[in-house]
Amino acid sequence: MTRPTASSKLSSVLHQRVLTRRQFLQSVLVLLGGCATARGPAGTEPTSVAATATPPPTVLPQLAHFSGDFAFHHAMAQMQYVPRHTGTEGWRKCGDYILSQFATQGWVAEEQPFVYQQTDCRNLIGKRGEGPLLVIGAHYDSRRRADRDPDPAQRTEPVPAANDGASGVAVLLELARVLRPEDLQRTIWLVAFDAEDNGGLDGWDWIAGSRHFVSTLTQTPQGMVLVDMIGDADQQIYYEGNSHQQMREQIWQVAADLEYPAFLPELRHTMIDDHIPFVQEGIPRLT
Repeated sequence: MTRPTASSKLSSVLHQRVLTRRQFLQSVLVLLGGCATARGPAGTEPTSVAATATPPPTVLPQLAHFSGDFAFHHAMAQMQYVPRHTGTEGWRKCGDYILSQFATQGWVAEEQPFVYQQTDCRNLIGKRGEGPLLVIGAHYDSRRRADRDPDPAQRTEPVPAANDGASGVAVLLELARVLRPEDLQRTIWLVAFDAEDNGGLDGWDWIAGSRHFVSTLTQTPQGMVLVDMIGDADQQIYYEGNSHQQMREQIWQVAADLEYPAFLPELRHTMIDDHIPFVQEGIPRLT
């Protein structure tokens, strides 16, 4: 969510530690499918990008495995576009890159345009599968000023957003390669949220993109997982206070069974992040 420093780094955790086994994600999705749901508000569906509306390819007989190297490649690709806060040229090019990757991996790529603070914004969505809906999200915008950088000289500079931005989207894009929702009898939406990270600057609030996304839902997700700031050098993933208690306990147990030491079953954070609009609609969620 929000650690705006101009010196943010993307660590080698994307090579070695970030969800390196597809089995973990499959287990998470199965658990999500068993969660209770609440009906969300009606609205309008996003607009399809016509060129990307390609049917999913035939299911491969062998399971793919999550590659930290591939995720790192996607993170570095995003780092070509600095700054990439909403409305900038870097933001536009980064968004186009995300949509192209969804489409390349056989997902239906859609953009959901909206206006916030007189600025054109867009959420980016990759859709695939049939069955109950599950959402996996991350934000792709960056913070326009590093107002909390420990170095006062850097506080007017844009945040590179390697960890707080690029790392989460890198996970989404690698999941687009390895996940086969049809194997799980689920519909999965991979969502790159816009306008998340500029709260408190120039009259902006936090999480505008996810608020808009949830307000337009016509289908209630069975669950939502948010991936944010997953590129720390010493990755430690704690319970988060606004996450669904049963979901987090079950998922952390899966991590323990698979011997992932980075998942620590202790409550350490309560965050304002893109899962909050799902919280407010009673949709099971995890960050």
